[in-house]
Amino acid sequence: QVQLVESGGGLVQAGGSLRLSCAASGRTFSTYYAIGWFRQAPGKEREFVAHITWSRGSTDYADSVKGRFTISRDNAKNTVFLQMNSLQSEDTAVYYCAAAASWRMYGGNIRPAYDSWGQGTQVTVSS
Repeated sequence: QVQLVESGGGLVQAGGSLRLSCAASGRTFSTYYAIGWFRQAPGKEREFVAHITWSRGSTDYADSVKGRFTISRDNAKNTVFLQMNSLQSEDTAVYYCAAAASWRMYGGNIRPAYDSWGQGTQVTVSS
């Protein structure tokens, strides 16, 4: 079973940047279909932010973060990153890393089936 540990969260002013990291232990990311980032703001449901497929490096983003966030991976370090630029107060949330060992069909599209989650890291954007 993989253990996922997020880091890099913190307090930043609006317009600033942060880079989150998701490190894996117990299993390498190369054995997974995709790694994703999710977030949950106070009083709201958890929402998808971005994902990257490990073999092809294909990426997908929520509309709310397109053009501002970039997901990437470092195979050698078994780590996935989320570079967040032009942060806004609406980005304040706990950010979670998740790993999908397989995929499923959803709405006619292939979607990662996440089965492992990290504990989360807090991102607070002050306006």
